Amino acid sequence: MANRRSFYETLTAAVKDLTENGFDTEGRLAFWVEELRKSAEMTLTPAWKMDAMLRKGLGAIYQRMIEKGGIAKYNPGISRFTIQKLQPQLRAELDRRIMASASLIKMNREKAIQDTLQRFAGWSTSIPAGGTDATNKRKTKEEISKSLAQLSFRERRVAIDQGHKFTAALSEIIAKDEGALAVVWHSHWRDPAYNYRKDHKERDGHVYAIKGNWALEQGLMKAGADGYYDDITHVGEEVYCRCFATYLYGLSQLPKDMLTQKGAAEVERVKAEMKKRYG
Repeated sequence: MANRRSFYETLTAAVKDLTENGFDTEGRLAFWVEELRKSAEMTLTPAWKMDAMLRKGLGAIYQRMIEKGGIAKYNPGISRFTIQKLQPQLRAELDRRIMASASLIKMNREKAIQDTLQRFAGWSTSIPAGGTDATNKRKTKEEISKSLAQLSFRERRVAIDQGHKFTAALSEIIAKDEGALAVVWHSHWRDPAYNYRKDHKERDGHVYAIKGNWALEQGLMKAGADGYYDDITHVGEEVYCRCFATYLYGLSQLPKDMLTQKGAAEVERVKAEMKKRYG
């Protein structure tokens, strides 16, 4: 039966039928549209298997970042106790990210199938009743199946992108809970294989204050020339962004232009106290 064929076999049969008979009835077109839909859905990786792959991939990121301590790269000095305390929130983010990734992939699949059926219908209705010998069948099939042919690549990109977003979200959850003062932006613009955004390259190495932190409220710091992190898109927020942030938690880590006079005095006071205590 036609609906047991692979998508390519079904498309080959559909193109052959239309070039031989043309668009002579609505029924012929409707038949092949439905057959193509069935074969496309059958050919794609099952949803349950894709969900399992997402869960495995994002779970591996969670294990590396949280259970094995990799998150310390983005939040230097954060204790193991803090990470354990926040595990319910971090786990919830894992579940949320899995659901979001699955939803995106589902929408991409539905769109790819719909685009394919629209291309087929558009081509079919251009064929006169009685058929035609002018069709290049190979090129026609390539054009019709373009969206489905690119789907696996787009699904991999979605999974990778969601992995970057997940890593950024885990780090931000910890930073908010622990009262981070500022963010240092890091871009991969030096990577020759990375298609970086120009404005993200320009942010590389810049330090952005986090609004509402305790040091701002106590008048110990201010936003420097780079301004506030809250006023720009965050790392990983934009599609396929691979930038990452490291968070600063202490006054002594801030650039001098971000310290108020009161803050600079506090840094010196702490330094003097530490020297006196430890020599």
